[in-house]
Amino acid sequence: MTQIPILSVLIFSPAFAALSLYVLPFFSPSKDESGEKARYFASFASLLVFILSLFMLTSFKTDVSTMQFEEYAEWIPEFGITYSLGVDGISLFLILLTTFLMPIVLFSSHSIKAMRKGYLASMLLLQTAMTGTLVALDLFLFYVFWELMLAPMYFIIGIWGGSGRFYATLKFVLYTVFGSVLMLVAVLYVVSVYYDQNQAISFNLETLIRATHFTLKEELWLFAAFVLAFAIKIPLFPLHTWLPDAHVEAPTGGSVILAGVLLKMGLYGLIRFAWPLFPMASRICAFYIGVLAVIGVIYGALVAWAQADMKKLVAYSSVSHLGYCVLGFVAGGLSSISGSIYQMLNHGISTGALFLIVGVLYDRKHTRMISDYSGLASKVPVFAFFFLVFTLSSIALPLTNGFVGEFLILSGAFDIYPWLTGIALFGVIFSAVYMLTLYMKTMYGELNEDKNGDLKDLTRKEVFTFVPLLLLVFFSRCRR
Repeated sequence: MTQIPILSVLIFSPAFAALSLYVLPFFSPSKDESGEKARYFASFASLLVFILSLFMLTSFKTDVSTMQFEEYAEWIPEFGITYSLGVDGISLFLILLTTFLMPIVLFSSHSIKAMRKGYLASMLLLQTAMTGTLVALDLFLFYVFWELMLAPMYFIIGIWGGSGRFYATLKFVLYTVFGSVLMLVAVLYVVSVYYDQNQAISFNLETLIRATHFTLKEELWLFAAFVLAFAIKIPLFPLHTWLPDAHVEAPTGGSVILAGVLLKMGLYGLIRFAWPLFPMASRICAFYIGVLAVIGVIYGALVAWAQADMKKLVAYSSVSHLGYCVLGFVAGGLSSISGSIYQMLNHGISTGALFLIVGVLYDRKHTRMISDYSGLASKVPVFAFFFLVFTLSSIALPLTNGFVGEFLILSGAFDIYPWLTGIALFGVIFSAVYMLTLYMKTMYGELNEDKNGDLKDLTRKEVFTFVPLLLLVFFSRCRR
């Protein structure tokens, strides 16, 4: 029996669905003027991909340390480029996060009115690029998918974003392209060294790790190029300045995917490529990267605390939270690395949900300023309940999903970098302060009848969107 190429199906099914939106007659302007049919179709197609990823999860062998569901084919043999795919525990759970969030984003895109079909297609193409990035085991193939992520996000922010979308898009593109060019140069240099040492060309990651040897100076320069590209995507302080603008100007769905999945690609790149390819340089530089991560934890929290715009507050909180993930990984302990990977998933759930929460308010009142809201709990109790749960998850309250990852990171990192971890602990306090302050200011106090007297609570469709996220806050578990 021929094995189904499940990874290829996961990668290209969303792209096929995006193409179908323009090919099938059901979605022509005459038959689907509002784009509602297209929205339901895209949501359903993405949901099927999520179900397929669940099947992959049930078939995944936890006692096997090698790559699973591998696919291999010659692509450009003259240059040693292959179509090589595979997953391990790290990439599997990031794929699950991607396929879980995308149907929610597509289903909740009812506020997108202009060129809705293009928005849905861009999201589906972005899913193809993100999934490909997570399963590529060939450096050239990885780079292709890495670059493909840029185009859909460019259109999502540039077309469906806010009034400052052009500046935000330009900044996002310039940062990303700068990092990508550095990484491309480093990739080509790595392959050239392999050729000099083995008289063959290969972009296969496992082959390059096993059979390529660098001097320490070479490793440090190559490592720096890879790390800069990935640090921009995380984003690691001080390369974070593109993120708040991109988040604020992006439509709600774009912010959810940007925070929930796209930022994780940077840390995934460190784990999958930078550390294995350059072990000497990674050992030398780990502490210094940890210092930048801790600065990001504190800086992101303090700047988030000072924000008057809810969306910008959540954006800066991502800088802080992902700093913990980087610290946990570079510390190198089993607990801290496990916590880092788990926290990537938790951040995608809690922060993605918070962006959806802010999006609900913005769709109703067209303002994200904290000062424009007060006393909403009495007016919209269901909304206030979901907002509270996701706030508690974000601050890592015990019994929520955020607690486990953060505890593992801090307890594991403390054994390796006690002073750095001690400083990072202040970020936990600051996080609780700015998130609870946000909740208190908007949900409690006196209701302003003039501004918010006509505010409506969550609809059934919106509740349906939030319930899966709510369940994961309480029932997701960490397996080591």
